[in-house]
Amino acid sequence: MYLSAACPIHRVDIFHQASNEGKTSCAERPMHTMPFQNRFALVSVSFSIAIAILLSAFPLATRAQEVPRYQVDPLWPLELPNNWIIGQVGGLAVDRQDHIWVLQRPASNTVDEIGASLTPPRSLCCVAAPPVLEFDTQGHLLGSWGGPGEGFDWPKSEHGIYVDKDGNVWIGGNGPTDRHVLKFKSDGHFLLQIGHPSSDPPNSLRTDILGRPAGIEVDSDAHEVYIADGYMNKRVIVFDSGTGAFKRLWGAYGNPPNDIDPGPYDPAAPRAQQFRNPVHCVHVSRDGLVYVCDRVNDRIQVFTKQGKFVKEFTLRPETLGMGSAWQFAFSTDERQKFLLVADGENNVIWTIRREDGAVEGHTGHNGRNAGQFHWLHQLVSDSRGDLYTGEVDTGKRLQKFVPVNRGKSQK
Repeated sequence: MYLSAACPIHRVDIFHQASNEGKTSCAERPMHTMPFQNRFALVSVSFSIAIAILLSAFPLATRAQEVPRYQVDPLWPLELPNNWIIGQVGGLAVDRQDHIWVLQRPASNTVDEIGASLTPPRSLCCVAAPPVLEFDTQGHLLGSWGGPGEGFDWPKSEHGIYVDKDGNVWIGGNGPTDRHVLKFKSDGHFLLQIGHPSSDPPNSLRTDILGRPAGIEVDSDAHEVYIADGYMNKRVIVFDSGTGAFKRLWGAYGNPPNDIDPGPYDPAAPRAQQFRNPVHCVHVSRDGLVYVCDRVNDRIQVFTKQGKFVKEFTLRPETLGMGSAWQFAFSTDERQKFLLVADGENNVIWTIRREDGAVEGHTGHNGRNAGQFHWLHQLVSDSRGDLYTGEVDTGKRLQKFVPVNRGKSQK
């Protein structure tokens, strides 16, 4: 667009030169008056077109940079079949078909919530749903599976799910002895286990077991799986996604991790040189940077894929309790300009700039109504920029949020 606009501008320059020449010869050669007027009209039209093109570019650029704003879709998802009910939402993922994958905790249901499954039945509803649920963007349930099986150790408390480019489903857990992650085909067929259950104490330098892992992301092109590890260990650890072989690990600021208890978070103290538990999420951007949620420290740290520290953002650093940086999704524009950050202590979704962490706005509020949150735990985005959230504690809820300015904020 800018190249095509340059040609009329170049004609304007020629026109100025031509008009000066015309003024010199006009009195001497009046028979050239009509050709000169034609040339003047042509250049005027060209100049007007160029200006119109340039001006039209400005609102397009402005719209492309507009901060996304969201409203809740109260009808998503649809009611589950089979009298099922979900428990706490331990993980969310979106696959390449824009299917939304939910990892929920059947064991977190209370007896009054699963009254129909008791003997004798206590009430009309309900029965615990399987741990893994697959939905479409309209809220229809497409598939379900999960739970203990042969050849693998299903986690005691489900936490973290990811679907890689090949459609394989990765699952973690944060129970006291959950020291491993699992890899399945999309139909639940078991493929790989990294680590194993253990009651051993924390050790962020061990590579044979994990430490109650919280988040998973696969770099399919590099055949590597990144794990935010976790509720016990204080590190990011990377394995070969095909074989499970250890590749590398690091702690906060790219330091070697250690397991010394730093004590409670104090916003007035110098920044902690190690992660606090839990190291709750890990994601890789399109430009190859690794983003890590250091939840209780109220920050997101950014690294190269080799673990070299690049920068960090603090997010409402005065937040105490369980911290502000729980989970996030990149915005869907090509440059991934924004991070949409789930904050389960303040119970909002923060919109921050990926470049510098500046807060541009927030969505939601603490509460029980549609569009509000109680212990907002998980968040993902589909390819259209719709957000999906999951809550824990007594929240036990899935919600969908749709951009109200989609045409202005999307690529």
